[in-house]
Amino acid sequence: MELQDVGTIVFTGDSVTDCGRRADPRGIGRGYVRMIEQELGDPAPRIINTGLSGDRLVDLERRWPGDVVAHHAGLVSVLIGINDTWRRFDRGMPSPVPEFEARYDRLLTTLDGPRLVLVEPFVLPVSPDQEGWRPDVEERIAVVHRLAARHGAVLVTADRELRKRAEEVGAATLADDGVHPTDEGHRTLAEVWLETVRTASPA
Repeated sequence: MELQDVGTIVFTGDSVTDCGRRADPRGIGRGYVRMIEQELGDPAPRIINTGLSGDRLVDLERRWPGDVVAHHAGLVSVLIGINDTWRRFDRGMPSPVPEFEARYDRLLTTLDGPRLVLVEPFVLPVSPDQEGWRPDVEERIAVVHRLAARHGAVLVTADRELRKRAEEVGAATLADDGVHPTDEGHRTLAEVWLETVRTASPA
């Protein structure tokens, strides 16, 4: 896919995408979204970051019309799901996987026109309790795979690639709390996103 031709790219999701964008005068943040923008160079498509720290899918659903649909982007990239797992385990806030899938499907159905990029949620366990998250995370990853196939989206296998990288450098090198990427983690995520999207077939 030729990214310079898409016009506007909206990145949305949770804190992994947010990464300080609300304190950034340009609204891009300091994470993988900025790294992607820098790699695209000039002329680059217009980049909009609407990630919001702490969001579960239900939270993203509430702001979807204004933060995603309203921008009429040529490409929309979504990375969401880890907080649906995390809040289940640390606060007892349920997010049943069938409801998660149905809600995610409804959101994607509202978009008519843009190319879609769906990014796997991920966890790189740095503590025993996070090892216990894996089955729930893997169910949500399976949802993302099904939705990518259903909606003709580009699938970015972030969990798989970050875990492979973690075997070489250690999980904490990529996400010192298992969830929020370090600079190295964001760099790896940006590289995986760019390689996957650039090699995807045109619409």
